[in-house]
Amino acid sequence: MQTLINPQTGHLAFKLYHFEGNNPFDHIQRLNYYSLIWIKKGAGKIKVDFSEYDFGPNALVAFSPYQPFMICGDDSLVAEVIHFHPDFFCIHKHQHEVACNGVLFNNIYDSPLVQIDPNSESVLNGIIPQMKAEIQAAELAHYEVLISYLKIFLVTASRLKNQQGEVKVKVTELGEEPRIVQRLKEAINEHFCVKHSARDYAELLAISPKALNKITKGHFNKTLTNLIAERIIIEAKRELYLSNKPVKEIAFRLGYEDEYYFSRFFKKHADVSPQLYRETIGFNKASTV
Repeated sequence: MQTLINPQTGHLAFKLYHFEGNNPFDHIQRLNYYSLIWIKKGAGKIKVDFSEYDFGPNALVAFSPYQPFMICGDDSLVAEVIHFHPDFFCIHKHQHEVACNGVLFNNIYDSPLVQIDPNSESVLNGIIPQMKAEIQAAELAHYEVLISYLKIFLVTASRLKNQQGEVKVKVTELGEEPRIVQRLKEAINEHFCVKHSARDYAELLAISPKALNKITKGHFNKTLTNLIAERIIIEAKRELYLSNKPVKEIAFRLGYEDEYYFSRFFKKHADVSPQLYRETIGFNKASTV
């Protein structure tokens, strides 16, 4: 196990390790850093937020800070794990470089799984030993070198997930996926700051709430209410993460006049208060990277 600690904050900066059999994620996790878990062998289920997904060998999963997840598998699991804190690398600030936000992380409309193909496997297998060697060497500018390796890892996985998403879109087009699914995604992205209920979107799309919720459950493996809540929470986290705006101002921008109601809503879905999220993840630390 290789670990770097940020000397300024005392937080974990970067951690890389391998496990076989003894699954450290067999109970709900709410970690205050990003996680990339490459399951090389074994099969099981991933529980994340409000959904469950089956996985097999060579599956990569990515989780954001405080995102609840759990990996259920047998004793045959073999995996490589990378954790990194926003102190070490801020995906929001470096979105133009790695383009993984909304693809690997904070993607409410898709599974968190990426199936690693042989070409990507070769690339990723080459990066991990280099990361380990760089941590052990602790040479001049080794943070910068590690970040470079991490970027390659993230870009490789993001490209692969995008490719797999394009294939999936073609398949669903052949199966005549309802246009309403795309309209719903567009509506949530446009109106989530002012429209918070499933009924709001049903009225907007001229469909009954029951029918729309059935479509949402079938295509996104989660209820419409949960889908809306996740979109609001992602935006709230981004604001807390990158800005010094008061929680009251963030709440108001997201359509909540009552700051305390918003704080309870945030804590229900993120498992921490907005203030604690900011203290452990927020702008004053992320801005150093």
